[in-house]
Amino acid sequence: MRLIFGRKPSALEKLKSATWHCASCGDPHVGMFDLASSAPDFWPGPKVHEPNGAVRMEGDFLSEDFCVLGGEDFFVRGVLEIPVHGLDQSFGFGIWSTLSRSNFTLYVERFWEDDYEGLGPWTGWFSNELRGYPGTLNQPCWVETPLPGQRPLIVLANDDHPLAVAQRDGITAERVLEIYEAHGHAPR
Repeated sequence: MRLIFGRKPSALEKLKSATWHCASCGDPHVGMFDLASSAPDFWPGPKVHEPNGAVRMEGDFLSEDFCVLGGEDFFVRGVLEIPVHGLDQSFGFGIWSTLSRSNFTLYVERFWEDDYEGLGPWTGWFSNELRGYPGTLNQPCWVETPLPGQRPLIVLANDDHPLAVAQRDGITAERVLEIYEAHGHAPR
């Protein structure tokens, strides 16, 4: 990590623009980046993504944006955004939520047109356990239909959960670095 005027950069400076090296993976990171789950925690097999266009309603299916388990459970990939104090940009978790079969079908049908007008918000169940925020798996949530070209926004419904508080009130840059560390991206 480079020194700024003879001192190490603050957490906020790291997230604004500084290049910092990860103590876990060794890779350089520039500023703040989002974290993502490649599948719902319930996915039983290898996390190999099929093309979105191959989505099927029966059996098991996993792509970048859709997941079906046994033709009975349906998931969409969304983004949970958390404001960061001192930054214009939010920190994001790419996570998965359940949807009912009918809402999943509507979303998939409109996905190719990028037209979600009149859809949602839908209820769902948070489908990932996030390190740094225990107890997130199976939390009730809202799945807000996205703007064109974006993934749905996921908002926890339990206003008292620490992750919902973070979504509402924001977190510090130091907290973002703690979350990175919990996910294997510890700054040096």
